[in-house]
Amino acid sequence: MNHAAWKIFIDAVERGSLSKVAAAHGTSQPHISRLIGELEQECGGRLFQRTGRGVVLTELGLRIAPKVRAWLACTDQLVNDIHTSAGTPIGTVRIGCLPSIEHPLVTTLYYRLRERYPLVQISVREGQGAQLETWLEDGSVDLAILYRSSPVARNGDTYLVRTPTYLVGAVGDTLTAQPTIPFASLHNLPFVLFCRPSSWRNMLDQMAYEHSISINVALEANSLSLQTHIVAAGGMYALLGPYAISAATKVAPLQATQVINPVIHRHIALAMSRHGELTHACKTVMQLLKEIVSLNDIHLAAPGMLSVISDAQDATVS
Repeated sequence: MNHAAWKIFIDAVERGSLSKVAAAHGTSQPHISRLIGELEQECGGRLFQRTGRGVVLTELGLRIAPKVRAWLACTDQLVNDIHTSAGTPIGTVRIGCLPSIEHPLVTTLYYRLRERYPLVQISVREGQGAQLETWLEDGSVDLAILYRSSPVARNGDTYLVRTPTYLVGAVGDTLTAQPTIPFASLHNLPFVLFCRPSSWRNMLDQMAYEHSISINVALEANSLSLQTHIVAAGGMYALLGPYAISAATKVAPLQATQVINPVIHRHIALAMSRHGELTHACKTVMQLLKEIVSLNDIHLAAPGMLSVISDAQDATVS
């Protein structure tokens, strides 16, 4: 198999445009088209369908793309292993991450890698829950940091931190003025929540059913910034964890109260792609993430989050 040509294929999958691939590689579009054509001839079918905006994968392309990614990753790691001394991790680890969790967790990871393992690089992509799951499934990322609602880790996941859920409202809102609020009090409140498909939304619906309340979703939005602006304007609520609230309060002042009776727990999980074997570099990144959390090198607890909210409120009052 032509390793370089298949890397061009994956690059075209990511960019969705042969002209963009050509520009990135300093060559012409006809040259890239010819390489893709040779791969299609080798596979016995079309890999891409041309559209007005670029290219999209055909059914054949969709079937083989995850396998090609896994093969390329293994091949690249083999080359790295051959050219480096035994036991030294090297290579790029692709990480998918929720925007609200990137800092300080991934920021700390980057500096730790630069200090201890300079030959390991990370490539970070932002996404919400369903998108991260898709990237794990098709092999677009090696690892993902995302929320899980199940109390027990599954499919090789590692739970890093357990966090509660908060009802978030505008500054001065009466419902979110107290430290805690019963789950039953969420009945029929107008919410802006993250879009489906979402295991978090499924769990919330199940809890609402068990407690005989209705979750009124007035708006779905995967943008934390949009949720923040809508909630800060008053009259709408969100359900967020500490990380998301800490990020949101940098956009606009908010206040929050922890949901209790029952507490809605979510876990910040480290998940692995189901394609290919974990490289030495991936294992190193996983170990560092666990170390960062276990040594409490970053602020994960709710009190720190509440401090951020209080600071935002104080700034608004002044």
